[in-house]
Amino acid sequence: MANSQTKPDPNFHIYLAFGQSNMEGQGPIEEQDKTVDKRFQMISTVNDGHGHKLGEWYDAIPPLANFDGQLGPADYFGRTLVKNLPPEIRVGVVVVAIAGCDIQLFEKENYKEYQTESFMDTRMAAYNENPYGRLVEMGKKAQQVGVIKGILLHQGETNTGQTSWPSRVNGVYQNLLKDLGLKAEEVPLLAGEVVQTNKGGQCGSMNAIIKTLPKTIPTAHIISSEGLEQQGDTLHFTSAAYRTLGERYAQEILKLLGVKSA
Repeated sequence: MANSQTKPDPNFHIYLAFGQSNMEGQGPIEEQDKTVDKRFQMISTVNDGHGHKLGEWYDAIPPLANFDGQLGPADYFGRTLVKNLPPEIRVGVVVVAIAGCDIQLFEKENYKEYQTESFMDTRMAAYNENPYGRLVEMGKKAQQVGVIKGILLHQGETNTGQTSWPSRVNGVYQNLLKDLGLKAEEVPLLAGEVVQTNKGGQCGSMNAIIKTLPKTIPTAHIISSEGLEQQGDTLHFTSAAYRTLGERYAQEILKLLGVKSA
């Protein structure tokens, strides 16, 4: 567990992560995923019924988002970072994700009007019906012990074809920066592509819109899903693909930090 301190530890790097099902994680958790370096921690964003309590820190063993999640990109994002960063650096993630959700669910001005599907009910209840609010609440708690260094996003399948998506994502990003007292130049946004059309992805056309995000958000970086396989449901990556996608998120952060990865 992360140690409580009187002031934040600059060597405890915190990353917020949000989105829909692929960020929640839909990959079966395999034996190799069940052990993790203690330098990689998660703050529980729910009371999950498996011993995790809201707001407490734990070793980052999946699922990281909620009790409905499985293996996702945040898992091997953190593992790759601690493998490549100096030993005094720890990494913590704050993961909030709702399968099937539109970006509207993270718009603090509009989320109350969002008509959620019944399969979202247990997830929404776990986040007190306000995923954005929970992300900020846990982000603030994480700031008591560490420093937020970036924001990871994997969302867009439900908004496929909507050219307004980049500006709406920017609205969420700006709200996070404001509500958590962050500066864009110090906290980049990393957005992952969805399953590619040539891999059978039904939402693959959304990648053309996702790629335009840096035009709206200068501190945004796109994480490629090129070559990554899906499970056969046309939407969700395989466990192996989630590991690679997480590594790609991490490689981008390492590049921004000026760290050469092994």
